[in-house]
Amino acid sequence: MENALSPSPAGEIAGRVASLYVYPIKSCRGISLSQASLTPTGFRWDRNWLIVNSKGRGLTQRVEPKLSLIEVEMPKHAFAQDWEPDKSSNMVVRAPGMDVLKVSLAKPERIADGVSVWEWFGSALDEGEEASNWFTTFVGKPCRLVRFDSASETRPVDPNYAPGHFAMFSDMYPFLLISQGSLDALNELLKEPVPINRFRPNILVDGCEPFAEDLWTEILIDNFTFQGVKLCSRCKVPTINQDTGIGGEEPIETLRSFRSDKVLQPQKKPQGKIYFGQNMIWKDGYGDGITKTIEIGDPVLVLGKLSSPTEAAT
Repeated sequence: MENALSPSPAGEIAGRVASLYVYPIKSCRGISLSQASLTPTGFRWDRNWLIVNSKGRGLTQRVEPKLSLIEVEMPKHAFAQDWEPDKSSNMVVRAPGMDVLKVSLAKPERIADGVSVWEWFGSALDEGEEASNWFTTFVGKPCRLVRFDSASETRPVDPNYAPGHFAMFSDMYPFLLISQGSLDALNELLKEPVPINRFRPNILVDGCEPFAEDLWTEILIDNFTFQGVKLCSRCKVPTINQDTGIGGEEPIETLRSFRSDKVLQPQKKPQGKIYFGQNMIWKDGYGDGITKTIEIGDPVLVLGKLSSPTEAAT
């Protein structure tokens, strides 16, 4: 790999992959990776699991900020391209004041019906009583841990933005990309800088101008093509300190001053939304299950971009 950023006939090298993250259990802590395996529904193991309440509704930090304190560990080789779990493979879950929970990566036999997350409703794989009791104790209300059942269920993303693409338990789209430049620009305006974990991206890119990712409609990372489909509208989660589970006002209040729809797209009727990051799909993965990997240091080539944030899909 080259160390310098230089133009390419195939496109403009905008930066390099600085960090990669997966969040195996939705709304719990992420895992930083040196390489990540691509699937059409996101990085392998990303948001495969969901904590649900007694009604089957998915829990997130929006309602239960203490989920940020739950740490998840996967087997050492789980992120290698061809690795497959065996009967002894476990996901290890930890939280303050709790015993260690081991969740087998073998496919559960029990089905949980009536599971919902945002607009999606279906069935999932139930991880059993031990996991249910663990999460119930930690959260303080009846909970179960379920796994996305990719053998029998699909969860389409919004067809207005990415028809024919699917996600597991991520909020809306398979991948979220943010640039270090954008985080740095935000932190220059904050009294107390925030780390990137407040925004829970999958891909962090360094070397580009702040908010350059707003304009990217198509990029190439290690010869894999990603399409920018929609700016990421932020909720209250970035205001939650991921180390303590305690919420505040920032950085959302500062972002509102220069990253709201009213500021970025004044020609449209404002809906009170605040944008930070670009939702993406993997174009090469359209309709197949082939697994590939990208890694830290990979160049990011811009193949297509808009001329102004006013043109960006929201």
